[in-house]
Amino acid sequence: MDKLSIRNVLYTYRNKYQTVYAVNDVTYSFEQGKMYAIVGKSGSGKTTLLSLLAGLDIPTQGEVLYGDISTQKIDCDLYRRDKVAVIYQSYNLFPLLTVLENVMYPLRLNKVSKKEAAEIASNKLKNVGLDEQYFKRLPSMLSGGEQQRVAIARALSSKADVILADEPTGNLDSENGNNIIGILKQLAQEDNYCVIVVTHDLAIAEEADFMIRMVDGKIQTDEK
Repeated sequence: MDKLSIRNVLYTYRNKYQTVYAVNDVTYSFEQGKMYAIVGKSGSGKTTLLSLLAGLDIPTQGEVLYGDISTQKIDCDLYRRDKVAVIYQSYNLFPLLTVLENVMYPLRLNKVSKKEAAEIASNKLKNVGLDEQYFKRLPSMLSGGEQQRVAIARALSSKADVILADEPTGNLDSENGNNIIGILKQLAQEDNYCVIVVTHDLAIAEEADFMIRMVDGKIQTDEK
C-alpha cells in the first residue's frame, strides 16, 4: 500500500541568473514496511525532494500525497507532527531538556498526560538501546550516536508512520552510523514504518530496500 507518493512534482526557484529546476517532473510512490535511500551528488535535488515530502516546501507544480491527501490542502505543521517525523544530521534536540523530556515532547504536544508520556518515552528510548542511565542527561552529555538515537526515539513517540531522515549518519563514525541505519532498517522491515533516508554514502544506501538515484532534479534509476 502506498503511504506517501509524489505525482509529476516540479519545484523551481529563481536565482540571480536563471530558474533552477531543483526537482523536475518526478513521480514516485513509497510503501509502508520499506526503507528507501535517496542518493545523488550535491545539487541533484535529493534534499529538496525530502523537504517536499516533509511539507517544508510545496511543489511549484504537481502534488505530494499522504495516502490520498495532498500536502497543499492540509496544515503542514500538523502533518509533520502527526504523519511524518523528520530526523536531521544535526539531531535538533532541545539542549535544555533532558533525554526523556526530549522524547516526551511530541506526546505532550498531543495532550498526553505527563505520566503516560514518560512511560511511552521510556519505552521508545529502550527500543533504540538507551536505558534509564541516560534519561536525565542533557544532549550535550551524549555522544553523537547517542543523540541520534534520542532523535529517533522522539520520532517514534509521535503518531507518525513515515520517518524521513536527512543524512542521519553524516556526523557519526562508521560504527555508530551502521548502528543507526540498522535501527532505521528494523523500523521499516519489522515495525512497518515507511522510512526514507537521504544519504551520500552508497554503502549505507545498499542497506535499503530501494535505492533512488537523483541527477539534475530527476530520478534516474531505482535500483538495488
